Amino acid sequence: MYILRLNTAGQPVEWLTWQEAVCLYSRELVHWSLGDIIYRIHGGYNRFLGDRTVVELPSIIACGGKRLFPSRNNPALSNYSLFERDNYQCLYCGHYYKRRELTRDHIIPKSKGGADNWMNVVAACRRCNQHKGDHLLEHTNLSLIALPYRPNAAEYLALINSNRILPEQEDYLSSQFSKNCRWKSRNRESDTGLLMPV
Repeated sequence: MYILRLNTAGQPVEWLTWQEAVCLYSRELVHWSLGDIIYRIHGGYNRFLGDRTVVELPSIIACGGKRLFPSRNNPALSNYSLFERDNYQCLYCGHYYKRRELTRDHIIPKSKGGADNWMNVVAACRRCNQHKGDHLLEHTNLSLIALPYRPNAAEYLALINSNRILPEQEDYLSSQFSKNCRWKSRNRESDTGLLMPV
């Protein structure tokens, strides 16, 4: 379980381990918090009073001060985050697939100058990807069912931690999703195990 770090304005910044969160508390950089207590960390004993130090860590904390951890200003593109963005759906045929059945397709092929970035890639099943091959869309009978988009900070944090996100973290992040976002929580999916289009 990770703790969601926000800046003092409430914008999502990164996921923290409990150790990183304790460090922020010890430096008195935590300004406010939200959500349930998910960790209780027991420290040493005060030699004069005999009391034991306890740090309670909620699921969401807002911190001031300079960043202590790596920046996520430009979300890293990986197959995992791409397939999460596209909701494990082939954006050509519209069917839903397991991760191992999907590939990364470049809308404008790399051989034709296409970039390997969020705005030029989509999740595609192997069949559609092979059918499209090294061609531009206008030279095939394929079309996109949705446009690619670059996730904002809240969307990206949900994508990279989708299997371990807590309900209050998901609710907080989803309030900052753009209208383009197609991500659906794996923790709240239907009993069938398949995510259905909205």
